[in-house]
Amino acid sequence: MKVAVYPPARQATGSFDGGKITEQKPIGFPGEGSAVKRVGPLFYWSWFHAEEEGYIPPHPHQAFEILTYVIKGKAEHGDSLGTKSTVGEGGAQVMQTGSGVYHEERMIGPDMHGFQIWFEPFLSEASQKTPTYNQYEHQDFPLLHGEGYLKKTVIGEGSPIQLDADANMWDVQVQPGKLYRHPLAGGRSLAALAIEGSGTWLTNGGETSFRERDFILLHASGGSEPVLKAPDENGLRLILIDVPTEVDYPLYPKG
Repeated sequence: MKVAVYPPARQATGSFDGGKITEQKPIGFPGEGSAVKRVGPLFYWSWFHAEEEGYIPPHPHQAFEILTYVIKGKAEHGDSLGTKSTVGEGGAQVMQTGSGVYHEERMIGPDMHGFQIWFEPFLSEASQKTPTYNQYEHQDFPLLHGEGYLKKTVIGEGSPIQLDADANMWDVQVQPGKLYRHPLAGGRSLAALAIEGSGTWLTNGGETSFRERDFILLHASGGSEPVLKAPDENGLRLILIDVPTEVDYPLYPKG
């Protein structure tokens, strides 16, 4: 198994509304300077923050499947489908943008933060579909209370979110000194963003340490089960996304 760690200095950054919304981007848009350009159908990943409140005016999207996942605070959404909605902590908004949709966003704190993540289906097919918007609250997602960890399935088995792109996503918290084991099938990659605490991945290749805000990629050529270890002094919280390392359809060219 190959494991690589990308600290914030190797990720892209961005901002909106005169800096009222700031972004750390494990995977940025073309030309933004992130070391990781994409992971299979995982096209874009922004970790955004609004100290008080920030607004992004109406702008278009087409074909991509776009997830907004709120960690703290709330996100308001409006779109050309007629949607007006608000999602709070632990909730998610999903746009399958299809043939095209405009939307606007408002991030409301204090200390609001969350993620916007783009998944890439087969774009020539997706662009022919009617765009949709769906919203889910924290209680809509399955929770697994394991031995020393809590795993929330955001995309995957038991989740109400259904994408065309092949992807799974979890929000995982590990207690101090405890372990979390994550099966990873051959030919798939696991993208992990450490949003709280430092820790270690244990694999057949050894130990790989990481710090809070680091982005970690694990690539499996054969089936494996990397182990996430929290140090005795602190717990961990990571967002994990599992996707095929390669897909059988053409992907958007990204430099």
